[in-house]
Amino acid sequence: MGGSFNPAHGGHRRISLMTLAALGLDEVWWLVSPGNPLKPQAGMAPLPARVASARAQARRAPIRVSAIEQDLGTRYTVDTLARIRRRWPAKCFTWIMGADNLAQFHRWRRWRDIARAMPIAVIARPGYDSGAVASPAMAWLRRFRRPAASLKKPAGWSAPRLVLLRFDPDPRSATAIRQANPAWAQGVIAPSLRDGLTRRRIAHRGRA
Repeated sequence: MGGSFNPAHGGHRRISLMTLAALGLDEVWWLVSPGNPLKPQAGMAPLPARVASARAQARRAPIRVSAIEQDLGTRYTVDTLARIRRRWPAKCFTWIMGADNLAQFHRWRRWRDIARAMPIAVIARPGYDSGAVASPAMAWLRRFRRPAASLKKPAGWSAPRLVLLRFDPDPRSATAIRQANPAWAQGVIAPSLRDGLTRRRIAHRGRA
């Protein structure tokens, strides 16, 4: 599951654990993006602060926090996932995203290649579901929709495959947290952070 995690919060943890249970996953990887091409950089906290907030939320849960895109030098999800699949060829992956992302999925670089690379699980989000259902990407993906239980079987890991998940709404959001405390990152202590996947030290570097 990728995102800015600006900051990470309990809602991220909750939907990750519920998705893990619904799909029978072993663990969830949070890919903290150094910079999202579709999001403005204004108001984006430094990467170490966002990773530290994610680590705090993932504590004592089967969730790994990684900033692997910084290590790989990738900017787009399609490239990141291709590199991850090559690095861990024995693992079966599912891409997890919210309905807000599905609504704009057609704007992502080579989004069909992402869908062909691994199953996609979309989590409903209040206010975004109608846009997701009417999106150009959904028009293409609809034919590949399958029940969540299908991913619990080995044959279910073929792609394209779309699973729609609906949990009780969670009112928490990173936007609301930033509005309430714009300086939240200044209170985050992030010494000696190591990536949850590569074990390399995470440093703050600018991204073009």
